[in-house]
Amino acid sequence: MKKRWIIPLLLAGGLAGCSQSSEEPPTDTKNEQSSNDEAKQNASVQSEVLFKELQAPWNIIREEETFYITEREGKIVKGTEDDYERMPLRLKEAVLAEGEGGLLGMVLDPEFKDNQTAYIYHTYAKEGQATNRVIAVKEEGDEWVEERVLLDDIPGATIHNGGRLEWGPEGALYVTAGDAANPENAQDIDSLAGKILRITPEGKPFSGNQKGYVYSMGHRNPQGLVFVDDQLYASEHGQSGHDEINRIEQKNYGWPTIEGKEQAEGLVTPWYEVGEQSVAPSGIAEADGTLYFATLVGQRLQAIDLKTKQVKTIVENEGRIRDVWIDGTSIYYITNNTDGRGNPSANDDRLIRIER
Repeated sequence: MKKRWIIPLLLAGGLAGCSQSSEEPPTDTKNEQSSNDEAKQNASVQSEVLFKELQAPWNIIREEETFYITEREGKIVKGTEDDYERMPLRLKEAVLAEGEGGLLGMVLDPEFKDNQTAYIYHTYAKEGQATNRVIAVKEEGDEWVEERVLLDDIPGATIHNGGRLEWGPEGALYVTAGDAANPENAQDIDSLAGKILRITPEGKPFSGNQKGYVYSMGHRNPQGLVFVDDQLYASEHGQSGHDEINRIEQKNYGWPTIEGKEQAEGLVTPWYEVGEQSVAPSGIAEADGTLYFATLVGQRLQAIDLKTKQVKTIVENEGRIRDVWIDGTSIYYITNNTDGRGNPSANDDRLIRIER
């Protein structure tokens, strides 16, 4: 059985300063924050380290009391708060974990208890080029085995692969795809890059898309998805500052034609953007009218009120944070200090729980 570790955690307010988009380390740049007042508080609380020594973890799922966490090198960590194991993937295309690529998003099938099927987004090498695909995998014993391909040939690169998956209320699977380091992809309706895609569980284009698999376009590197009732929200990395949280509809979100608060006819200005200093938002979750978002460069877990857009910091002093998952009483998050851009401690990376 694995032990749980109890550590003190500091809650503090304010948006984190950072610079370059994507997932680069911060530089000293003036933060031109919007008119939101940042709630500031200092309080010591207890947090539990549920898993430790994770290897560049990317995505959290929980089914009843069991967690599933993807690791970018191509393993899925499965377990409870007391016991966990690292499970390999048996795939027809090997995971390519270079730069920001690798094994990224994961969701369980709605009938997972009966069919043990999940869906993953991963990078692989196709004719020497990084490429992304969405596949169905089945849990068989102590490993996961590829069943079928839902969507292939999503452009990839060492940066800007997107990678988050989320079920919609209509039963569709939503997929974030980055611009694969080619900004013009985002405005090309015939490219899958720089888009939020919508597909059926069988891997077909969902009825009513803009074109084919494309639901929305004009995205740079969206890494978070969550539905709040019927409204989809996405987090997105800006180029140099100007990270975004968007309310997603079947529209064009402007990259690279506009960014930040810029406006142009037919293009959507963000619902919220951070200003000149990036935080590099990744996974997002919602509870009680508040959106929680993990930040990489910002190195904080932050929360934004969906009505007032007031931002506060929930967690800091843990380094890079990749994803967040919430239940009725607790907030769970994973650090991401072993991804090559952080400063890992002896126990990194970790799955940590705090009370809501």
